[in-house]
Amino acid sequence: MKHLVIVGGSKGIGKAITQTFLETHKVTNISRSAPEFSHSNLSHYSCDVVTEELPEIDKVDTLIYCPGSINLKPIGRLKLEDFRADFEINVLGAVKAIQKYIDPLKKGENPSIVLFSTVASKLGMPFHASVAASKSAVEGLVKSIGAELAPTVRVNAIAPTVTDTELASKLLRNDKMIENMKERHPLKKFLNPQEVADMAQFLTSNKATSISGQIFEMDCGIVTFKL
Repeated sequence: MKHLVIVGGSKGIGKAITQTFLETHKVTNISRSAPEFSHSNLSHYSCDVVTEELPEIDKVDTLIYCPGSINLKPIGRLKLEDFRADFEINVLGAVKAIQKYIDPLKKGENPSIVLFSTVASKLGMPFHASVAASKSAVEGLVKSIGAELAPTVRVNAIAPTVTDTELASKLLRNDKMIENMKERHPLKKFLNPQEVADMAQFLTSNKATSISGQIFEMDCGIVTFKL
């Protein structure tokens, strides 16, 4: 059975990914809070990836790094500390996890890494300066590390639009906002966490062995189409 290490697998998209892999993988979740569910294939380490040492794990076939931020403010109200905090959780945390587990990954079965970007890296959106800057750095990381680790370890990222999670709850806090968000997207919908988990499952599977260095925009058409 393959081994998945997921950072941030107890809530939101990470939770959906964890639950999707449990029947086929030994899953090690690393996050500040423990998952609100249990399974014989699931183990958990309580850890703040930014400030604490990551646990030693000997066998890793797949690494998925889920932590992220939605820090939306006008540029005049964003402090340098906001940019630093977003960069630490989105970029440096991912680098820290990759560096920690790169040696066991290189020995893994069809090893791969999945990181997370955002549609705001491609689509200019007001108030997204801090998160878009840090997630754009993630996309550069995917390209560079993907080239460096080829052909052994594949590296890709998913760039979702708004997803129905606790992190995005302020954007979807009433029926009017939900309908407005749907109308903004050409497919007249936004994402649910399981859709993103299914993409992560595909990218780490044997069906995706020719895919590396790619950013997959799960955008419901908002980046690609103008209708």
